[in-house]
Amino acid sequence: MTTRPLEGKTVIDLTTALAGPYATLLLAGLGARVIKVENPTRGGDTSRNNSPYVTEDGLSLRRTSDDDMSVSMMLRGRGKQSIALDLKDPEHRNVLLDLMRTADIVVDNYSAGVTKRLGIDYETVKPLNPKIVYTSISGFGATGDHGDRKAMDTIVQALSGVMMTAGEPGDPPTRFGLPVGDLVAPLFAVIGTLSAVLEAEHTGTGQHVDVSMLGALTSLVACEPFDALESVGFPLRTGAYVPRLAPFGTFRASDGWFAVTAPTDQFSAAVLTAINRTDLLSGDEFGTRDARVANADRLHGIIAGWAAERTLSQAMEALNASGAPAAPVRSTAEAVRDPDVQKRGEVVPLVHPKFGHFDGLYGSGLPVVFSGESSDISGAAPKLGEHTEIILRELGYDDERISQFQGEKVR
Repeated sequence: MTTRPLEGKTVIDLTTALAGPYATLLLAGLGARVIKVENPTRGGDTSRNNSPYVTEDGLSLRRTSDDDMSVSMMLRGRGKQSIALDLKDPEHRNVLLDLMRTADIVVDNYSAGVTKRLGIDYETVKPLNPKIVYTSISGFGATGDHGDRKAMDTIVQALSGVMMTAGEPGDPPTRFGLPVGDLVAPLFAVIGTLSAVLEAEHTGTGQHVDVSMLGALTSLVACEPFDALESVGFPLRTGAYVPRLAPFGTFRASDGWFAVTAPTDQFSAAVLTAINRTDLLSGDEFGTRDARVANADRLHGIIAGWAAERTLSQAMEALNASGAPAAPVRSTAEAVRDPDVQKRGEVVPLVHPKFGHFDGLYGSGLPVVFSGESSDISGAAPKLGEHTEIILRELGYDDERISQFQGEKVR
């Protein structure tokens, strides 16, 4: 097959920053045509002004010319077309409504209530296009008592409880370096969007898909029974180790770190074999899973002592030889250069539309490999308003009307 899964579908992208643009990036990678609507009076998507920028001479903290583009936009804008519209202007809003009449999907990440005030919400669009799937990603969802309260990733991490799941007992709240709130919500948004599109194909009726960042991240926190674990004596925060799955955690060799995950009898036997402590396999303290959990601190201490006397390569050689589930802890730079990950398209080089690729600059690919269809988000991101004229002509607008928009600097 030569087509991609969403080939022929059109997405109107009303998103900015990260959560929304990541959702539409995935839809673009699946083959949809994504038309990104950007406000020219505000410089387009806010991520266009995120330092650093790719310039003719490489990375720079400051923009040096109109051709420069932020790394954020190079990553999140791939595979999309850009039309510049000021949605507070009635004429420009009418252009958007014309686009929505024939689109399959709309995605926005405005605060709750903003699309209604602009006159572009689902209830307004539904009579124009009953089959449309309108997905909204917001901090707290379209319902509830939060109103139009603004949400950033750190706010959502704080409210979700996830900050209290990492670090050692007694540590201050730990913010995840990866913006998990901004990245989890769009995954659920894409799942919900595609489910609604499938239903619309059968029924002819679309619907509003409502995803909240707080709900998405909190639902993942709830996947672990933290309350139940605390009630039987397991601490909520366990630092480098997970006592209830012992041996399980990260250990320091003389020149690096490695991770071990060996909760079963078979895996734990492999670890004890690797550290030359097979004598512990038949003892009362470590011979069963329950015993290892009860004596987790001692077991982890034994492994840590063994690791400290070896280099990372020596530790990994012994663990691999015994079949123990273990891996070195890599830096982000090492991880994105994994040849297998790159070969599968899960990480791809970022390309500037004019300056090309600079060595070492990578972005997320689509981490789904299809046997029959291809997926691709390796192309360059568009300039602000790059496709405005093309899109207006497709809508049937004549030269006079297009010139009017260009005169208003809607490029």
